[in-house]
Amino acid sequence: MTNIFRVGNASGFSGDRVDAAGPVVDTLIALGGPSALFFETLAERTVALAQLEKRRNPERGYEPMLERLLEPILLKCLRHGITLIGNFGAANPPAAARVIARLAQRLGEPQVRIAVVQGDDVQDLNLGAHPVYEADAGLDMASGELIAANAYLSAQPIVQALKAGAQVVVTGRTGDPSLALAPLMHHFGWSTDDWQQLAVGATAGHLLECGAQITGGYFEDPGYKDVPDPANVGFPIAEVHADGALFITKALHTGGLVTPETVKEQLLYEIHDPSHYITPDVVLDLTDVRVEQLGQDRVQVKGMRGKPAPSTVKVTACFDGGWLGEGEISYAGPNCVARARRAAEVLRQRVALRKLPVSLRIDLIGLASVHDGDAGALWQSASAQPQDVRLRLAASSALQDDAEQAAREVLALYCCGPAGGGGVRWRTTQRIRTQSYLIEPGLLKVGYSLHTAQEWLA
Repeated sequence: MTNIFRVGNASGFSGDRVDAAGPVVDTLIALGGPSALFFETLAERTVALAQLEKRRNPERGYEPMLERLLEPILLKCLRHGITLIGNFGAANPPAAARVIARLAQRLGEPQVRIAVVQGDDVQDLNLGAHPVYEADAGLDMASGELIAANAYLSAQPIVQALKAGAQVVVTGRTGDPSLALAPLMHHFGWSTDDWQQLAVGATAGHLLECGAQITGGYFEDPGYKDVPDPANVGFPIAEVHADGALFITKALHTGGLVTPETVKEQLLYEIHDPSHYITPDVVLDLTDVRVEQLGQDRVQVKGMRGKPAPSTVKVTACFDGGWLGEGEISYAGPNCVARARRAAEVLRQRVALRKLPVSLRIDLIGLASVHDGDAGALWQSASAQPQDVRLRLAASSALQDDAEQAAREVLALYCCGPAGGGGVRWRTTQRIRTQSYLIEPGLLKVGYSLHTAQEWLA
């Protein structure tokens, strides 16, 4: 066992940049030593959308950019011993494994060992018999159909797969920090109740889980907080020492920056209680964390403390939330605000005349939208006269057709509305409602399957 292990991140969500992994892998190779690379591609509703995709096609339901993410770096990682871990299995980890297996075979590596972690999908449980997570207690699920229910698994099944020799580990829903904690536990041999060491690993995972958010992405405010070369922002790397020292840096020869400010912003991201931040593996106390700049793009993080893991497992359930219809049209030039306001009046009247059962919101983007309410009080009272505005209609309904008919009224403004409208677009999307529950760990059937690429395709 070496005294230093590095973990890199190449994705913070499904939809992140698909070319982020290359510079991270090149940096891990250049720095030498054992390392791992993880991809975090799931949000709460991402799994539900993947479940819907799986219903349409049993061989889908995984991260749609999976092959594009892995193809440029798979061979390099295998040849340099860089472990690959990702929750890009989403709703269908076995299908994701088969995608990776086909890629590996095409690249001449049919013996690569791919593990699939199982047990996060708990749709067969009676969730109504379990307590609702406190933050979601007041949410109305409107009796929608259950689409997905996934438990946040700990690092343990990933660790077990790595011990068995996995080179690539595919998971579904896992605690985000667990993706980085697992290879650290495996390398250093940390026990499942070494709360202080687990706190270091979980903090590293939390800091890296959102990708470039800690390296200057989602940080820049030009003139106040400037970020160099954001088009080429480098993704983060955590350097962890056997004694628990933790350093954050980023891919070499890339844009972005790692400073105490970027680290602090990510440290506080999605933190409910800094003294009791719950992960599946350990509860973190971050109230005494200190960060120190030790060089360009190198920050040390220390002072985190660990407490015993929670006695329950969080399950996020996703329910059918009906449909959202959206329509947009632009008005520009002299008197554009008056024309857009008139178009909004026409739309409200048309929806009422057709008796469409929708909840309606109309915004005038460029005049007032983000801070406005559904009634549009801000844009109706605004006196500004911008050079152009974009009207957006949003209609929520239980039925797709009703939502679409409301959105298509925007299209009709081409010939039936005020002068000078253009750039119309409309669409409907299925809405997802989420609610979380707390269940006993013994209800989970957690494990892993490990096969070569050739065996996955047999």
